[in-house]
Formats: sequence, C-alpha cells, structure tokens
Amino acid sequence: MRLFLHRAMLHYAGLTLHTASSGPVAGLDTLHLALRDRDGIDAAGEVRINVAYLNGLEPAAILAEAKAVLPRLDLTGEPAVILADPPAPLAGASAPLRMLVDLALHDLAAKRAGLPLCTHLAGPGAPVEAAVHPTNQTLFVSDDATFLRQAEAYVARGFRDLKVRIGAADFTQDLARLALLRRTFGTQVKLAADANGAWTLDAAPARLDALARLDLTYVEQPVAPMGFEALARLAETSPIPVMLDESVATEADIARLAAGGHRLMAHLKLVKLGGLAPALRAARALAAAGVPFMVGQMNEGGLATAAALHLCIAVRPRFAELYGADGLVDDPAPGLVYAEGVVRAPEGPGLGLAFAPADSSRVMEL
Repeated sequence: MRLFLHRAMLHYAGLTLHTASSGPVAGLDTLHLALRDRDGIDAAGEVRINVAYLNGLEPAAILAEAKAVLPRLDLTGEPAVILADPPAPLAGASAPLRMLVDLALHDLAAKRAGLPLCTHLAGPGAPVEAAVHPTNQTLFVSDDATFLRQAEAYVARGFRDLKVRIGAADFTQDLARLALLRRTFGTQVKLAADANGAWTLDAAPARLDALARLDLTYVEQPVAPMGFEALARLAETSPIPVMLDESVATEADIARLAAGGHRLMAHLKLVKLGGLAPALRAARALAAAGVPFMVGQMNEGGLATAAALHLCIAVRPRFAELYGADGLVDDPAPGLVYAEGVVRAPEGPGLGLAFAPADSSRVMEL
C-alpha cells in the first residue's frame, strides 16, 4: 500500500463564507489522503482543517497529527476490518484525522467491490443506485443586495430549499432578511435558519416566536452547546422545530438523542463524528428512535461532499445539506454536478470522483 498526503486551499467563485461563528472565511484548507493498493486501485479521502470555530483544532495541529499518526498505521488489511476495529493510533486521533482515513478506506473498499459507495454502505441486497440526492443551499452573511442576488440565483437553478445564516447581526436585521425571502419567493421555497449558537437562552424563546410567522422548516443551533435538558426544554416550547448541530459532536451525544423523550432534531457531520462509519451508526440509531436528522457538512471539497452524498442515499435522512462543493474553482477532485435542486456524482465505484494530485501540494509519501 502506498499513501500520499496532500494539502490544498480551495476557493469559490463569487462567494464568501461568513457565519456568526466563523466570521469571513477566505478558502477551504483541506488535506487529501490518496491510497494505492498492490492491485493498482486508487482511492482517496478528504477533510477540511480550517474549522477551529467548530472543533477548537487549528490547521497546524491537525497537520502535525497527520504527520505523526499516518506513518504508524498499517492499512494493508481489509478496509472493513480496520474500520470496525481501528488501530490504537487511529482510534485515539482527532475526529478530522479519523474522517480523512475513514473516507479513503471506504472509497477503497467500495472500489474493490465494484460498487458505488452508497450501495456498499447500505449493505447486502441494496440496489445499485445513482449517486444523486436533493440538497439545500445556504445564504451566508452578506449585504442585502448580495444576499438577494444569491437567493435568486439558487432558485433560478432549481434549488428551493434555502438555509439562512443568522446571528451575526442584530436580530431585527435577520428577521427582515428572512421576511424578504418569504415575500420574494412565497411558498415556492422552504426556508430554515442557522444561528450557529449566537443567541442566549433567555433571548431564544421570543426570537423563535417572532420567526414562527415566516413558516421556517427549522432553526438550527439557536443557542450555544449546553446541558441537554435545557435544549430539550427550549425545543418543547418552540413553535419551530429546533435542530442541533454544534451540540452533536460525539457518539455519546447521539446516544442521548436516540434515548428519546424530546422534540430535538440532529445535524450529522462526518468531520464532527470522525467519518462515515460513526455517522452511519448515528443515522441508524436516530432513525430507529424516530429522531429526525440531517446529513450535512461544512463547506468542503468534492471528496468530502461526495461522501456525505453517498451516506444520504444509504440512510435517507429527512434533510440533506450537500452544497459544499458547489462553485469551487480549484478542487483537486472535481466532478459533482449541481442542478435542479440536486447534487449528482459521476457513475462508478466508490465515491465516483478521481483525485488529481497535481492540483495540490504533496506533504508526505509513505
């Protein structure tokens, strides 16, 4: 087995990422792990590392960890065995590094089986499906003209499920921007809002009440992560469904949600949970408990987005957030197509995308 670690900075055309928690983001700092086995099968995984506002980990720390851990891993065994019982250096690694290795191993396993990753994830007897799934689009913090122009562009392309980032400005401004979308598009679009934990617990009930007249599908992470019971009480009294994101960071969080007795929903992300294997377990646990959930992502490149796409097809979540690679101009794994409200990966085994190492910088070869 040969391993290649690469790094790239990905950029969007005409789009600035800006949320209440992240501030403006210039680009996506990503690591790519490429594998080539003895039969010449190439596989790859990806993780975005400039997400300290989510996990507290700086890019330099994740890169240093990758350089220290990857040489200690023996990935020559069957991917399914390694994923089911990760070696100690991997099991003790950060969630982003576990995600990076997990995606590459899943891509390799599905390619060896000659199956699209979604079929491989769904298990024996699952039909071989096209890698296509509906997705929302997100409207980031911006001036009003840019905000409306971006919304109109998404709707014109067939995307009618819009999520608005709020919490970075005065609430009256957030309310006005959401009202503008409802006046402009009426009921032809679904609207949701994501506060990224910006509200206080005291302010949240009145703000949820004020948003209720706009017929929002959900409000995501209205307050910062805190005790589960306080979040459950907020959801119980809210006129709008409450979805947790930053509060769903570990498998213990999933277990508490799956225990039931609440009205909360959950946003599952590979970079929080550590890859497809734990996210698949989480999705199945929540589905069995009747807890609505979204499979989503950070803004990420093609490989990470394709992984979330294949997971969506395998588990059929109520909501999907797969916009991350839309509009990237320098992705080393291009090929995802966004149109008419869906994202589509090319046909083929594994993730369906090929990693082009020439479009990134090599960090290490093993």
